Amino acid sequence: MKRAQLQEKKVSAISLGCDKNKVDLEKMLGRIKAYGLEICEDITQADIVIVNTCAFILPAQKEAIMNILEVEDLKKKGVVEKVIVTGCFPERNYAQMKENFPTIDAFLHIRENENICGIIEELYQIEDRKSVKSFERVLTNSPSYAYLKIADGCNNVCSFCTIPRIRGRYTSVPMDKLVDEAKNLVGRGVKEIILVAQDTTRYGEDLYGENRLIQLCEKLSKIKGLKWIRIHYAYPEKVTKELLSFIMKNEKMCKYIDIPLQHIDNDILSSMRRKHNEDETRELVSLLHREYPEIALRSTFIVGYPGENGKKFKKLCQFIKEAKFDYAGFFPYSREPNTASFYMKKQVCEFIKKRRAKKINIIQQGIALIHAREMIGKEIEVLVDDFDQTTGEFCAHSEKCSPSVDFGVRFVDNGSVKISQLVKVKIYDFDGSDFKGELL
Repeated sequence: MKRAQLQEKKVSAISLGCDKNKVDLEKMLGRIKAYGLEICEDITQADIVIVNTCAFILPAQKEAIMNILEVEDLKKKGVVEKVIVTGCFPERNYAQMKENFPTIDAFLHIRENENICGIIEELYQIEDRKSVKSFERVLTNSPSYAYLKIADGCNNVCSFCTIPRIRGRYTSVPMDKLVDEAKNLVGRGVKEIILVAQDTTRYGEDLYGENRLIQLCEKLSKIKGLKWIRIHYAYPEKVTKELLSFIMKNEKMCKYIDIPLQHIDNDILSSMRRKHNEDETRELVSLLHREYPEIALRSTFIVGYPGENGKKFKKLCQFIKEAKFDYAGFFPYSREPNTASFYMKKQVCEFIKKRRAKKINIIQQGIALIHAREMIGKEIEVLVDDFDQTTGEFCAHSEKCSPSVDFGVRFVDNGSVKISQLVKVKIYDFDGSDFKGELL
């Protein structure tokens, strides 16, 4: 096949897993588009389908398998020509996947993502090869915001986590490269940059010999046209007064931080190989409430970890009641092979894990509802993300609510609102998942 014939093909993709994985896919699609192929949303209209997988925990692997089987079936029916599977799942189970899915055309290691165009050329036996030297990411979410992946891999050795084995050691992206990428995104209409990595608070330590997260945020804040900068996945032992003060003082920094705490019991934290203990955790939460009350706090926790008995779970529930997080997610422990916790004794049965997750979620929902009701009557600035044609409402989010994971804001247009615009609304109601606002 000639390259001109290949450039007539359409490519679609399925994105699974975290926002870090999404960035990897967006860059692959950017390379594909720069090569000359057309990107389409509907996989049934595509010639080539990329399945970008997650394999962090067993449910993610099951979801990946389900999607691979779906696309594999489309290939067997002749609907699509080529199927490429990439992401964390092949990295974790490469040989096994090639054996289990023999009709899939290519399984990529993560490091091969940069050569996606070359892989496609090989599948179609293209002789006159074309290299892609420059490209723009293809955003797969609302054009109002974009994730900026500042590092890959992880040096933490949490006993329950597979990421270091899948992604390798922590590797920061050079600062100038990140600033250039952010400038490009803002130039295309993006108003909010969300910093992501497995651990954003270790940014730069491997490259520069010292932590450079604040310096990176300072440089990003100078980009003309960028309105908000948000920090996700900040590990508690690296959240300092200096960082929190910077978030408060810099007008472009969202008054928001995501800190995965995982538990409160010292025995559990030690077994998880977390670097913070109960006293340090309580002091950090107290510090945020006491000295930085304007910063919204999100966290995540694991329930049903090996050794978590009823007393330890009750202690976690009491901590959630006391801490009053703005947002929190709770996940039943997933027993993953090749992790330290996989081999631990005192495993908690699935039924109890799910029951505990349900119970503690109800506690947090009550706390979140109280916070939400306190917002009624307030006037806030929101970033417009989308328009719901079914309800006739615009969908937006505030600086204290991360898009897609926290509460949204819905309001009716007065005829002048556009996507990616910052507008002011007055909150008058909360329906359990979204605020209702009146456009001012």
